[in-house]
Amino acid sequence: MARRCASGRRQTEADVFWWFEQGGRYVRCEIRFVSDGYAFVVTGPDGVERVEEFNDSQELSKRQAALERELATKGWTGPHGWNI
Repeated sequence: MARRCASGRRQTEADVFWWFEQGGRYVRCEIRFVSDGYAFVVTGPDGVERVEEFNDSQELSKRQAALERELATKGWTGPHGWNI
């Protein structure tokens, strides 16, 4: 049985984030586990955060791959990653 922390999330779940870099600017991508599935959070170099929610991990994976391809074609390097 997974234990829950104060936020209600299971302690076995961890947010995942990675980033892309271009000329000292960064785009941060993050997957957060939410009650109904996943939140895909993309923070642009201007600090603006976009959130897309998915309840299907395959759809999330397709969206992630599409964004990574888009960034690569625009000259961004990465992904560089970290798990927290």
